[in-house]
Amino acid sequence: MDPQVTFRDLVDLASERLGGSVLYATDDYFAEKENLLKQPAAIWKEHEYTDRGKWMDGWESRRKRVEGHDYAIIRLGAPGVIRGVVVDTAFFRGNYPSDCSIEGTVAKPETPHEQLTNWTEILPKSALKGDSQNDFAIDSPLAWTHLRFHIYPDGGVARLRVHGEVVPDWHREGGLDHPLDLAAIEHGGQVLTCSDMFFGPKHNLIMPGRAFNMSDGWETKRSRGAGHTDWVIVQLACEAHVRRVELDTSWFKGNFPDTASLEASRDGESWTEIMPRTKMLADTRHIFDVDATATHIRLTVYPDGGVARMRVYGLATEAGRKAMITQHVNTLADEAVLRRVCGSAEWVRRMLASRPMKDAFATSDEIWSSLSEADWREAFAAHPRIGEKKGGAWSAQEQSGTRNAAEQTMQQLADANRAYEERFGHIYIVCATGKSAEEMLSLCLERLGNEAAKELRVAAEEQRKIMHLRLQKLVS
Repeated sequence: MDPQVTFRDLVDLASERLGGSVLYATDDYFAEKENLLKQPAAIWKEHEYTDRGKWMDGWESRRKRVEGHDYAIIRLGAPGVIRGVVVDTAFFRGNYPSDCSIEGTVAKPETPHEQLTNWTEILPKSALKGDSQNDFAIDSPLAWTHLRFHIYPDGGVARLRVHGEVVPDWHREGGLDHPLDLAAIEHGGQVLTCSDMFFGPKHNLIMPGRAFNMSDGWETKRSRGAGHTDWVIVQLACEAHVRRVELDTSWFKGNFPDTASLEASRDGESWTEIMPRTKMLADTRHIFDVDATATHIRLTVYPDGGVARMRVYGLATEAGRKAMITQHVNTLADEAVLRRVCGSAEWVRRMLASRPMKDAFATSDEIWSSLSEADWREAFAAHPRIGEKKGGAWSAQEQSGTRNAAEQTMQQLADANRAYEERFGHIYIVCATGKSAEEMLSLCLERLGNEAAKELRVAAEEQRKIMHLRLQKLVS
């Protein structure tokens, strides 16, 4: 994160608008747990009471008369690296918790709260002030999907904001193999800065879905000087070949921009016009075909006004895909993902120790080439034999060339596998992707003639190719 950016400038990963939800609370007798993530700021109703006590706009547990403390489990609306949290105790003056702490874990969004395990502390027990916005910076480089928010021993919290950077689960988002809205918050887009956002926050511009009213967009105040313009800079999830941009002025009927233009950049500093100044209409979705390779898009509106949403559709470049793979590895909280890439425990250990890395592929190659023969053999042993129907989805995809092979060919492959293992002491390793059963059989028979030392190096190179393909699958 840019050191000049405060964590409050980042998106709220727990926002209800992104799908954030409070799954469970040990107690919410006085005020419901769901209030914690409400979008509007908490309010006070002086004489409002319920049959349980004073009406409060937040989550409030009853006074604890036994050992222990209360907590709530939160599913983030978007997985991500958390840079800071705001624990807002607005209007809780004599009934706020004395302290709080936070743990994180990683699981599928549909996981029931009682099945969440492997919690890691990301905010140690910290003192709270009543009727205040308590800011806590978080020093964790990993991406989380769920939080466990502890309060000690009991009491009320009005709102919890969890600010950070989205790290998409690209498998669930359909992968980077086809065009996506790479400006979208849920795909890792960010609004870096803007000239003004007096009436509507900048992040509204890239929120999911259509705007629900005029407040749900980016809107600047009225300009009073000649030649005035307002602008906003959006950083895409990754470098992409941008082909289409949508500017939606829904709900903006008397305050839409008169005209707008678009520029693209590959570094956020030098800009190229991709759409000249163009007339805009009220309450309309505008679609523009463009052609640019970009990491950033700058929207300029003349002279001012509001835009509900901006969508930037493009296909990730090779450099963009590589950056997303490296981000994924750098922020992994579950090392089991890396064990699927390579079965060597030492490779996994050293990859984790190398974080943050600039290039996951280069780091992987460097570590792999320096491993011992025993480490290489451990990695080989994690693969099924060519033609065996086991080993998981990735192995099945890689060996798809054997699915329709003739029975005679498969028997010959089985015989060749046995001969290979007897000669070299490890299974036959080949980067099977794109190869037919006949090709793999031919290569095996050919490699049976190698000296043992040479064949070990050949097998190691095939393993390296497999690892590259499996790293690619992290975002496919």
